[in-house]
Parts: sequence; C-alpha cells; structure tokens
Amino acid sequence: MEKGLISVDRWTSQSQAYFLTHLHSDHIQGLSPTWAKGPLFCSRLTANLFPSKFPNFNLSLLRVLDLGAWHALSLLSPSSTLQSRITVEVMAIDAHHCPGAVMFLFRGEFGCLLFTGDFRWETASKRAKVGRTMLLDALKDDVVDILYLDNTYCNPSYIFPSREVAAQQVVDIIGSHPEHDIIIAIDTLGKEDLLLHISRALKIKIWVWPERLRTMHLLGFHDIFTTKTSLTRVRAVPRYSFNIETLEGLNTMRPTIGIMPSGLPWVTKFLERGEKLFGSLLTSHNNQSKWSGKGGNHTDNPIADSGSVRRFHKYIYTVPYSDHSCFAEIEDFIKLVQPTSMKGIVSSSSCYVDPLYYFGCLCGANQPVQRSLHKHKRKERDERVPADCLRTAFSSGGASAESESKRERTVKVKHSGIHVSRISALRRILRGAKIMEDDCLN
Repeated sequence: MEKGLISVDRWTSQSQAYFLTHLHSDHIQGLSPTWAKGPLFCSRLTANLFPSKFPNFNLSLLRVLDLGAWHALSLLSPSSTLQSRITVEVMAIDAHHCPGAVMFLFRGEFGCLLFTGDFRWETASKRAKVGRTMLLDALKDDVVDILYLDNTYCNPSYIFPSREVAAQQVVDIIGSHPEHDIIIAIDTLGKEDLLLHISRALKIKIWVWPERLRTMHLLGFHDIFTTKTSLTRVRAVPRYSFNIETLEGLNTMRPTIGIMPSGLPWVTKFLERGEKLFGSLLTSHNNQSKWSGKGGNHTDNPIADSGSVRRFHKYIYTVPYSDHSCFAEIEDFIKLVQPTSMKGIVSSSSCYVDPLYYFGCLCGANQPVQRSLHKHKRKERDERVPADCLRTAFSSGGASAESESKRERTVKVKHSGIHVSRISALRRILRGAKIMEDDCLN
C-alpha cells in the first residue's frame, strides 16, 4: 500500500481516507469540530455518537461501514504521474471493546492488512463467536500480511477472567456491603455491560453524571440509569474523580466503598508505617490483600494473580474487568489469524512487549522470537526496522495519555521511509496506575 492512501486513528497525516476504530480520547487526538481533511469511515454506532462528542462537526464527512460487509474505495495512486487509481477494500468487524469499536480488514493489490484497534477477544461469548465467524468468512483463503495488534496486555502475567465473570465479582462485592454506598469508576464510553449486569442482578438503578446519561440514552438505555442520587446507592463516576481523598471524604458522611474495574491493578511504592495515601494512587503489591468472596473477608496475599479481586485500601477494591484482551486471548487470536508479520500498536517499553517477543514463532514467515525487549528511551524517537519486515505505507496511530509534563510521547517506526505512528506506551503504563482526565483507561 502506498503512502498517503489511508490513516487509522491518525488525524494529522495527509491521506485520502481516514478510519476511526472507536471514540476513546486516545484515538481521537487531533480530531475536532473543525477537522475536515477528508472522508472519515467508522461504524454506524460510532457515527451515531459522533455529534455528541464533536458538536458542529461536518457530518457529511462521515462514511458508515456496516459490520461484515466489504466496501470498495477508489483512491488516487500518490506515486503515479498518470493519475491512476487504486482499489482498496475494507471491512469493519466488531472489536468487542466499547460501543462502536471495530477492527478494520484491508485488502487490495498491496495484500491484506488487519488493524485490531483496541479489542477484547473472548472466544466463549456468543458475540465473540459471531465476530470469529465474520473474520474467518472475510479472510477465506487470504493471508494476513501484517497484523496491527492491540498488545496492551501482551505478557503472560496478565491473566484475567471473562467480563461476565468479573462483572459477577463486582456484584458479589456490592452484595457483601449492603449498608454501603458504592462508587464505580468508569470512562465516558465503555463498561456499559458491567453496569447493566449490576442493575439486573441487584434490581437497582445506577446513578451516572448528566453527560454520561445522555450517552446511555443514545445507546438505547432509558430506564436503568438516573441522575438522582436518592434513587440508588450505586454510582458510576468518571475515573478522574475516583480517588482515595474523595472516598475518605465520603466516608465521613456515609459508609462508602469504591470499585475500580481494570485489567491492570494500580501500583505505587510501598508505604512506610503511618504514611498516608494521597491523590489517586493506591498501595503497592506489598500492602495488598486478596478478597475471598461473599462476606468481604480478605487475606494477605502479596502475590495474588491478576485475575483476582484485590483490596488495596480499606475503601477500595480492584476487579479484573478489562475491555482489552489478556495474554491468552491475544495468543488465541494470533493462532486464528496466522499473520505473516505483526506489529503492536502499543509502543514498546520495559513493561510492554513487542508481540513478536512471545508470538514470532506463530507468524507465517517464521520470524524468530526477539531475544530482548525493546527498551523505551526518551532520546530515541525513531527505531530502524529492516524494510523486509513490513512492506506497507499503512499509517496508523493514537495519542498518548497526559504525562506529568503533559507532553505527547510517541514512537515512530520507519519502514522503507514510511512512518507508522504507534500509541505511546506511557498511557498504557498509566492504565490503572493513576487516574487521568482521560477515558483511555480500560
């Protein structure tokens, strides 16, 4: 694929067609109500949510892609002096991440490319089985030349249950605290299934803030959610407002516990005796305990696996409810797709691994397993990769979360002179480690 044809979750580059996987803020950095670079392709649900996210946006730029159907685009060849055209076919497939989130499968003379965006590949659910069938039917005899993979939890240490199981863990915690108010941290989009499960299991309404209520109404949920605190003891609040100081303040008025649904438990330094918690940070592995089930009892277990409910503070539980694939699910997905090559959309760091490190042997090209992890160095903005590793001008990207210096940090990989922007590792490191005024934490 030639440079300048398409961009995925990247809004500052010059392309002829732009593709949006979903509306989490780390994937729309650069989009604004005045953005007008070209046609923007997305799922129907994302298109329905778009005006609430970007008021006054020129909606004539939106192009809806129905799931499971091939769509053909005729684009000008940037390298041709004769204005010749190239046909690119694309299919949107449910990414099981948040409402409207999709993967994009591209094919044409350049081969076949699959961009997962953020995704959760739960093979046991009915919805996942539909997505699996859709993907296999779309691929048929095609070989995925390059898989652009959500490698957020591409490490064997990340083991967590299905969202259905994790949702029941949340219900059990709430049920074991019948006299408590409950605060659950969520994003501006996502975790709807968790809240629905709680509401149905406990037969209660759930409080959400006014902006979130409007989103719920757009998603078709009209009777379950409320903005009246007098109607329920369970409240879903923005992540940036969920912190220990707030919970300690609430507990001076009424008994209150907080629940953080996240695939990555929060971690900070071990607290010295008598030292107070601060801000939105939680205690470390050295000061955690594992919740044993109904009744709220917990026992010290500093090496509890990542699939367990943990009590990091007397007012806070973390539950392994994630909208990203765990390590085993990533492996299942790669085995299903059998790509010739693959690249993680999360930039490498000491915490996050290039998927080739663990799964290079599963690639069709029999790529050797990487011998060491790529260390993220601030001074190194570009790293060289042999040209034969990726024969594409596919442009993709997403913005990083806000760092302490509030600067965007991205890593660019050059392939035959072509830039492929990756999502910064910083926002993944912060995932679950610190509350940000951002909705990319899942």
